[in-house]
Amino acid sequence: MNLKTLTLNVYLQHQCSRNPFEKFNPKITSHKTNIRNLRCRRNQSIITNCSLSSHGADNAAQISPIEREKEVEAVVAVEEKTQLLEETLENSRGELLENQSLWDQIIEIVKFSGPAVGLWICGPLMSLIDTAVVGQGSSIELAALGPGTVLCDYTSYLFMFLSIATSNLVATSLARQDKNEVQHQISNLLFVGLACGVLMLLFTKFCGRWALTAFAGAKNADIITAANTYVQIRGLVWPVWLVGWVAQSASLGMKDSLGPLKALAAASAINGVGDIVLCRFLGFGIAGAAWATMVSQAVAAFMMIVALNKKGYNGFAISIPSFDEFLQIFMIAAPAFVAILSKTVFYTVLVYFATSMGTKTVAAHQVMAQLYCICAVWGEPLSQTAQAFMPGLMYGANRNLVKVQELLKSLVIIGGLSGLILGFFGTSLPWIFPYLFSSDSEVIREMHKVLIPFFIALVSAPPINCLEGTLMAGRELKFLSISTAGIACLCTLVLLVLSRSGYSLIGCWFGLVAFQLVSLYCTVLYHNCS
Repeated sequence: MNLKTLTLNVYLQHQCSRNPFEKFNPKITSHKTNIRNLRCRRNQSIITNCSLSSHGADNAAQISPIEREKEVEAVVAVEEKTQLLEETLENSRGELLENQSLWDQIIEIVKFSGPAVGLWICGPLMSLIDTAVVGQGSSIELAALGPGTVLCDYTSYLFMFLSIATSNLVATSLARQDKNEVQHQISNLLFVGLACGVLMLLFTKFCGRWALTAFAGAKNADIITAANTYVQIRGLVWPVWLVGWVAQSASLGMKDSLGPLKALAAASAINGVGDIVLCRFLGFGIAGAAWATMVSQAVAAFMMIVALNKKGYNGFAISIPSFDEFLQIFMIAAPAFVAILSKTVFYTVLVYFATSMGTKTVAAHQVMAQLYCICAVWGEPLSQTAQAFMPGLMYGANRNLVKVQELLKSLVIIGGLSGLILGFFGTSLPWIFPYLFSSDSEVIREMHKVLIPFFIALVSAPPINCLEGTLMAGRELKFLSISTAGIACLCTLVLLVLSRSGYSLIGCWFGLVAFQLVSLYCTVLYHNCS
């Protein structure tokens, strides 16, 4: 049989082994060429994919080396053309969003970022459910949720560097079409997440009461005791929660935003039912709320690991990274960690000043702070959208700064509209339905005092997320970290002055407004200058 009369449908047969982690990537074919070229490590012979008789096989074996080399060159040439066509089509798919009209861009952004809200909203939503249920029973336990949720939720934001590093490293490895490297990066980051979770578990166990005393002050012994009960129970889930966080970020790096939404729905349902049963019917109070939240977070983490396994990766495989790999993770996450740390410290100082104002004021601040968190995080997926779509326009082969501006305009429009919607919705809850959170009239009165700064802070949050996401996409992390740290220090001084001037809780919330507005002004100014 003459090999030249056969189609170019080539297989390498002898002792070829496939990588079990290699994803099948079919080549683009036509009626003229249908190529599948697999390189064999031990045997360079080429045979056709049709059944060869022994005579045909003998003839094939008698082909001269020169003819065989020509056949190999022909196969490689066609394969190179196919790969080039695939790359062109992939670039065209990547340019889909930026080539659309403004309205189409907005629709695509909403489709991409909408389900990703589950990543950011799960923790604050669980704390808000705890606040609503516990607030119906005891004002002291409601006040205890303030420092308790700070130690559980706000400190978890310090580990957002895990999310940033995971999404970045996974997306980079996927771009190289190296599934082994993707698995290795996930395994390394799972270990980092587990190690951080164990450290936080130990910190909560041995230093939890000390940290709560620093927040609430030694004079509030009843608040500290209730808050410590809450913190010790929720602290049990730290290792599982951070491992699930890595798995969740890996899914987002693979452009899967439905996984977080499913995890949010399941966790929120479990938390809500658990709170009602344990707190209202069984009378466990703040301890019951903590158990319900802990179990729901564990379920959400398990769901994310299972979702990762369904994509062909092992979410239970953990490996210890080398020093160079640790350094790589640190170099990616360090500037973002500084910015996150600055925000966390400022929010912690805000709670510290509010905690020193009495039980009723602390209870009112707890309700408003949880509402703010649950509403403000809806803007975070816009930041992630900017990081996903802008780098190709800034640094890719099709670099187009005009399209960057158009995409930024779409994000800012969505951010502005989201801010207004969240502002009106978030403000209406404590204004019209305050008894959802507390039956104490004095607590409700304190809540109503801060509605105006609460509204302003909410409206400004999503646009800030959009602009900060653009800075991350443009690798302007040095400016982001320095500016955030400087603004946090400045606004901490403002809080100190306002609290000592007798402005009580409203002074704390106007300090938060100052932080938000100065951050917005600095990011807008930097974008205009650059």
